[in-house]
Amino acid sequence: MALVEVSHLVKHFVRNAGLFRKGTVVKAVDDVSFTIEEGETFGLVGESGSGKTTTGRCMLRLIDPTSGEVRVRGENVLAFSRRRLREARRDMQIVFQDPYSSLNPRMRARQIVEEPLIIHRLGDRRARRDRVAELFHLVGLDPTHLDRYPHQFSGGQRQRIGLARALALHPSFVILDEPVSALDVSVQAQVVNLLMDLQQQLKLTYLFIAHDLRLVQHICSRVAVMYLGRLVEMAPAASLFAAPQHAYTRALLAALAPLEVGGDVTVGVGRIGFALQV
Repeated sequence: MALVEVSHLVKHFVRNAGLFRKGTVVKAVDDVSFTIEEGETFGLVGESGSGKTTTGRCMLRLIDPTSGEVRVRGENVLAFSRRRLREARRDMQIVFQDPYSSLNPRMRARQIVEEPLIIHRLGDRRARRDRVAELFHLVGLDPTHLDRYPHQFSGGQRQRIGLARALALHPSFVILDEPVSALDVSVQAQVVNLLMDLQQQLKLTYLFIAHDLRLVQHICSRVAVMYLGRLVEMAPAASLFAAPQHAYTRALLAALAPLEVGGDVTVGVGRIGFALQV
């Protein structure tokens, strides 16, 4: 059953507009449609500037699209009032690419993870404190470090804090926007394996946005390829990597260096070992 349905999504930006200039229309997202099944990890891939991140942000209305529909459990998110959208975001969250710039450097880790609970008025102070400690443990962090600031954590730990914050409200759908691209390779494997474990444990549905086709190959059940704002190919991961149909997809795959792996890597959806080399 489809949890998320994206239909004819469009986002245009106008650049270099002035008092006497109309400016240039940039079609960042151009008539994009796909569905994400409940419990699935759906991959959205493409080079920088392909429109994949803009698509994800439009889906959550972090930026408003020009037109189209995004239905979650049958309801069109793009038609929600501000109040209804705020309620809906309890069920839809995002983990951003940069684990440092996405965290407030003036807030302690405890405050960062607790903030969504305060905004949505969930629980008293003691209940929130217990929930934050539970989330820290859930993402593999030491609860004794709750009073540290973001700069006192490693990149991988900061991304875990961002993940804990995203999970605070018990969402069912999480957009992972290049969640490991800023991390060292060995740390990437740890974080990806954590994401997969949490998906099983919490029954999560993921949209995994990435440019790293190696990761997508191992963790996504289906993959859509974006180029210049449009979807050019969509297929089960195994089929897409074995027999890509579009010239752009073939070019992306041809650009990959041979992959050396170690540990417990499997073909298709599976865990990633810690000796992965790129």
